[in-house]
Amino acid sequence: MRIDLLKKIISISIAFLFLNGCIESTALLAPAITAGTSGNIYQASLSYGTNRAFIKTTGKSPIEHVAELLDPKNEYDGDLQSILTNKTKSFNNKAKKTKLKIKREKDEFFLIVKKMHEKQKLK
Repeated sequence: MRIDLLKKIISISIAFLFLNGCIESTALLAPAITAGTSGNIYQASLSYGTNRAFIKTTGKSPIEHVAELLDPKNEYDGDLQSILTNKTKSFNNKAKKTKLKIKREKDEFFLIVKKMHEKQKLK
């Protein structure tokens, strides 16, 4: 039953692609992939409908809103890959600094505990 439904969806998508020059081919591709991988046509339809409504209401696609959220000053001209690369590098640098700080503080902590332990032995 799922295979028949998938065949129908693919056939209709191909028909739209060849018969209508104005249709966005990528707009139909994502729901078809979702329906094909998950087998859930309702989820694919909801995803497609929501994205179209989002674009119609705001004038921007969801990915454009994500790029704007991550880059409010528009330093990367909406290039999501550059934004994510920069954010990843920034996160990795902060993680390295935090790791070094924890290591340094850990060593200081053990040194203090060792001194306290030695004082306890002397008493």
